Amino acid sequence: MTTQSFATTVADWAVGLMETLGAPGAGVAIALENLFPPLPSEVILPLAGFTAAQGTLVLWHVLVWTTAGSVVGALLLYGLGAWLGRDRLRSIVDRMPLVKLEDVDKAETWFNRHGDWAVLIGRVIPIVRSLISIPAGVERMPLSRFLLFTTLGSCVWNTLLVGAGYLLGDQWHIVEESVGVFQKVVIVVAVLLIVWWLVKTLRNPDRPRHARQR
Repeated sequence: MTTQSFATTVADWAVGLMETLGAPGAGVAIALENLFPPLPSEVILPLAGFTAAQGTLVLWHVLVWTTAGSVVGALLLYGLGAWLGRDRLRSIVDRMPLVKLEDVDKAETWFNRHGDWAVLIGRVIPIVRSLISIPAGVERMPLSRFLLFTTLGSCVWNTLLVGAGYLLGDQWHIVEESVGVFQKVVIVVAVLLIVWWLVKTLRNPDRPRHARQR
């Protein structure tokens, strides 16, 4: 299936949900998008905005329900991270080649220091917006703070994309193209960071595998 045909399939599916359930259908679609990142929010949200512009849905209903859907999806991933837990994660990492426990410790320290901003900003970055909930759960970020920053970040992202679809009308697909470019940049940066990390790791093969336990 090509990217274009996949986007068309998702659009048809989202339209079906909204025709059946109304604005809550858009919320269901976005909740599932959080759990399955291949589902593109850059298709679902502008399409919901376009549907509101046609008078089929009420704009503020769409914003409320899509934000609620984002939070529900994020909470499920947070629960997955909490179930995984720090000890289980360290046990898994300890069996993986190249990855060191001290890398986990550094990531954990960074998240504990910048977790609020990581969740808030992560919610407006493609791909990251779903995955950021898992480390928040692993680190047992206070649920009240997680909900606050997830809701704020989700509200910003949803408002931008739904609003763009509302204003662009039948040209809503322009949003998908623009976000697609942003997503490619995110992927390139992620790949470069992974390559840099691999080079650094392979240049230091004797680095102690086990970090000091806390």
